[in-house]
Amino acid sequence: MLDSYLPIIVLIGIAVGFAICTTIFSRLIGQKKPTEVKLAPYECGMPPVGSARERMSMKFYIIAMLFIVFDIEAVFLYPWAVMFKKLGLFGFVEMGVFIAILLVGYIYVWKKGALEWE
Repeated sequence: MLDSYLPIIVLIGIAVGFAICTTIFSRLIGQKKPTEVKLAPYECGMPPVGSARERMSMKFYIIAMLFIVFDIEAVFLYPWAVMFKKLGLFGFVEMGVFIAILLVGYIYVWKKGALEWE
């Protein structure tokens, strides 16, 4: 039984050994010239503005959650479209119910103003 896992254990050992060796050699051989510019936080090529401890608006989180919900809808639509002919009328009705539920949620979110960026 151990014979079947031996190649995996050897590969993991090689990977861990390589990671440790490259980290050690990098610390020993690499240049260490810390400057104020190198130690400053990097933020998309722009100088950082404000504190990292600032509170974010709830709108960011709501939009992110809505994006995930509607992105998952697209993930479910693809396999349905591939198997559309095999599923027949039952699959069509089920996907219609699924899209209707999501549409009701989308209209509710729209009416509540969650999609308005102020």
